Amino acid sequence: MSPSNLEGITLGKYRILEPLGRGGMAQVYKAYHPQLERYVAIKILRSDLVESREFLKRFRTEAHAVSGLRHTNIVQVFDFDMQDDYYYMVMELLEGDTLRTLLNNYRVRNQRMPLATIVRVLKDILSGLAYAHSEGIIHRDIKPANIMLTKKGQAVLTDFGIAQIIGNTQHTVSGALMGTLNYMAPEQGFEGKCDNRSDIYSLGIVLYEMLTGYTPFDADTPLAILMKHLNDPLPLPTQVDPMLPLSLEAIVLKALSKDPDDRYQSAEEMSKALEGIETDLSAEERPTVLPPGGFSQGAVFSGTARRQITDHRFADADTDAGIKPIGDGPSSEVRLDVPFNQLLYKLTTALERLPFVRISPLSGVFGGIGLFLIVNFVIITLSALSGQSVMAYAWPAEVFLFAGFLAIIGWATQQWGVMIPSGIVFGNALLFTYSTLTGRWEDWVFLWVVELVFIWLAIFIPVQISRIPEAGPIWTRNFGPAMTILCLFCASVNIFLAFLIASISQFIS
Repeated sequence: MSPSNLEGITLGKYRILEPLGRGGMAQVYKAYHPQLERYVAIKILRSDLVESREFLKRFRTEAHAVSGLRHTNIVQVFDFDMQDDYYYMVMELLEGDTLRTLLNNYRVRNQRMPLATIVRVLKDILSGLAYAHSEGIIHRDIKPANIMLTKKGQAVLTDFGIAQIIGNTQHTVSGALMGTLNYMAPEQGFEGKCDNRSDIYSLGIVLYEMLTGYTPFDADTPLAILMKHLNDPLPLPTQVDPMLPLSLEAIVLKALSKDPDDRYQSAEEMSKALEGIETDLSAEERPTVLPPGGFSQGAVFSGTARRQITDHRFADADTDAGIKPIGDGPSSEVRLDVPFNQLLYKLTTALERLPFVRISPLSGVFGGIGLFLIVNFVIITLSALSGQSVMAYAWPAEVFLFAGFLAIIGWATQQWGVMIPSGIVFGNALLFTYSTLTGRWEDWVFLWVVELVFIWLAIFIPVQISRIPEAGPIWTRNFGPAMTILCLFCASVNIFLAFLIASISQFIS
């Protein structure tokens, strides 16, 4: 009988009622124990994954260890057995959804989890992990699909020991657990070794996803994902959302250290780092954000890093044409056929290397007003020194400042649309500077065409950037400070030339 068609049969003391879900390694059913009058969940392991001769021994050893765990944040295992080649585990039936389902629901609504909820879930999982680790049990497969959220809001870890029972490294590559690779610690994926700190790393990835809506490393093949975990720098959560608390980012960075010795050494240590954070966090849902360009970094397929793989099934499977690419997540490949887009992509890459400084909207407003006051004070001072009205030639600097003010607002709010008006105002400021300094206002007979060109470019360039994979968030993050610096430079040149003209006029007169 197929494992997906077991409704109505009896396994041991349990009558199968209906399917609850299917994962990479097992099918889950709702079942009923008539003597105890208790509804339970039965996880039936996929028979096609049972290949090792040591499987039965491993199954009994691991299932027995897991059934001994008693903690409010760990799903209770009541029983385990085999019947007709079906290996199954009987667990308590939890009313609720998985964290994966909840995250997907947020994505559909273009929202992300409230920060207070994230910390509460994290504390629950750390509590369960701390207990399990103290009992000598490592989870080995922490991911959103293995975290249940009950109707009371409690987070409960499921599937303890399943990864070890299956011996899932090879099956992960063949496609059964493709999603698990996004959460796997480097030493677990490459060396097949894991300890408490490997669970900490996986939980760090889950925390990263709850904060940003994305896992930090994704690619089209299993080897590419594992290589990114081993080699690629972690895209900072504040690159995705500059408004995230730095205290939470610090916890993510430590949990996701590539060297296990640099991570939290225990769940208790990580939980202690969360103390005092939850009090200042919002319970409101947060808008979704686009991932930064760091998520599309090319994968490493050769060199010394590849030779670090002790289990070469990963490398062999990477060239297996039968492996399907991951459907969720951005592609790591960028193909640009238009030369102009190639130029924009190179500029995007250059912008990505710039250090990013986060400012609040209020700071942006006061910063923009402060620039106006400082520049106007400079103009007044120069007017007094030259004995002439420098403002008569330097007034286009005010237009540059306004373009910079818009850029600062975009910098603070991370709003993509601010690029367009800031660019238009900047283009007009250039034309005003030319006409004011030269006195050739009659040139506007043809300069109005140039203004149309500036308007077209201010709209066309952002539209083209939006078509380049992952480029938009980088420009949104870095356009503000870059444009602000450019506007200040142009305003300074305008004021300097105006001062020279005013001084020469004073000298001549």
